[in-house]
Amino acid sequence: MVSAVGAGLAVAVLVGDVVGVVAGGLAAAGVHRWSARARSPTDRRAALEEELLTRQLPLGAELLAACLGSAALPSVAVSAVGRSVGAPLGPRLVAIGAELALGAPPELCWTRLGEQHPALAPLARCLVRTSLGGAPVAGPLIGLAQAQRTAAARAAHTRVRRAAVLATAPLGLCFLPAFVLIGVVPVVIGLTSRFAQAM
Repeated sequence: MVSAVGAGLAVAVLVGDVVGVVAGGLAAAGVHRWSARARSPTDRRAALEEELLTRQLPLGAELLAACLGSAALPSVAVSAVGRSVGAPLGPRLVAIGAELALGAPPELCWTRLGEQHPALAPLARCLVRTSLGGAPVAGPLIGLAQAQRTAAARAAHTRVRRAAVLATAPLGLCFLPAFVLIGVVPVVIGLTSRFAQAM
């Protein structure tokens, strides 16, 4: 925020007058927006990891449903899925499988996973519910995988529509002046000259 105000003041002083105030305001807004988007490498890495976890969640949920539905021990099933799914989801599941094999409470393990990684919170809630209630876990996990895939498809569709709008906006800005000069201005000139002759 301080850097944005400083940049705005510097531009306002350099340009001067009313134009300088407007340019300074625009510069301050631009610097503020850019600095809000600029993230540290650690933040970028964490955001990329969460995105990868979101992508891996449907497959992991389906594999867990298959393994747990085959009457495998939860610790064995979770470890097997963790070994078959790549990073970043795989190592986390292997660690939880090891904790479960040592006798850790499943609710505690899954709750901690959901707290550490918000992308995996739906999976953690589903497994906590089924471990507390004793219900079969395959159905909720398959439903979770389908819901996650549907949400991912919807988000991709939204990004595609937004990209189409962003791609056509510059074209509109290029063609609008030409349309006004070629289409609207001659009509207005013709109407005003005809109106002037009639008077």
